[in-house]
Amino acid sequence: MFAAVLFFIFVLASAVRIVQEYQRGVVFRLGRVREGAKGPGLIFLIPIAARMVKVDLRTVSMGVPPQEVITRDNVPARVDAVLYFRVIDPNKAIIEVENYTLATSQISQTTLRSVLGQKDLDDLLTNREAINEELQAIIDDQTDPWGVKVSAVEVKDVEIPQQMQRAMARQAESERERRAKIIAAEGEYQASQRLKQAADRLAGPTALQLRLFQTLTEVSSENNSTIILPVPLDMFRPFLGAGDGNRPARQPEVQSREEEEVERLYEEAVGERPVTENKAAQKNP
Repeated sequence: MFAAVLFFIFVLASAVRIVQEYQRGVVFRLGRVREGAKGPGLIFLIPIAARMVKVDLRTVSMGVPPQEVITRDNVPARVDAVLYFRVIDPNKAIIEVENYTLATSQISQTTLRSVLGQKDLDDLLTNREAINEELQAIIDDQTDPWGVKVSAVEVKDVEIPQQMQRAMARQAESERERRAKIIAAEGEYQASQRLKQAADRLAGPTALQLRLFQTLTEVSSENNSTIILPVPLDMFRPFLGAGDGNRPARQPEVQSREEEEVERLYEEAVGERPVTENKAAQKNP
């Protein structure tokens, strides 16, 4: 009697299964799979004749072990990645492949090596997004018959030899120096254009005088003890030839016109007319 009770309890326990919300149960009855996965909730099975395998439907994050690859430009690199996938068809995940997790891991490793071997090192370092999308599409297409959906593949780290890192650092430094020289040359070119425009505007005597007065104002505001006042050489040309006995004497009319020209230039520069020797002699006969 006690053995019968134990047998009844064993049969009842084998006939009742509880499937969680994130799980589905694939039921085998006499070796055949019943259509559609069961769950979630309480599932009753035929004792001895039926068997149920639970499948987790949650997204699985699986790290791809580091892979040694050689890029298209013959640069060795060590690359690892992370894979996100989930089961969308529990029946296929159990029937079509022995271990869908291990199969997905192996296919991701081989795909990672084959795809990255077709890329240059610059693409591997800069175009991560495009490479991730290509890996996801290839792996998802290969795992689709197993009822597994690969949602994302991300390349985590790319390790390159130290010599290559130093060479890339030198290349980046040279590129920065080239850009700095280009920017400096462009600045010199723009400055030369501005100076040319300023020279064109200051070509007239009036503009030069205004610039001279502005310079004097700036110099005097700095509490300097010495101020250099530039004066046109034409103002002193008549006086330079007056004390030289070897030079021929000039006509009074020419000397008078030169004195008037000197007075005019002096008046423009200083603001008042000078008193020359001839006019002083006329005033004091």
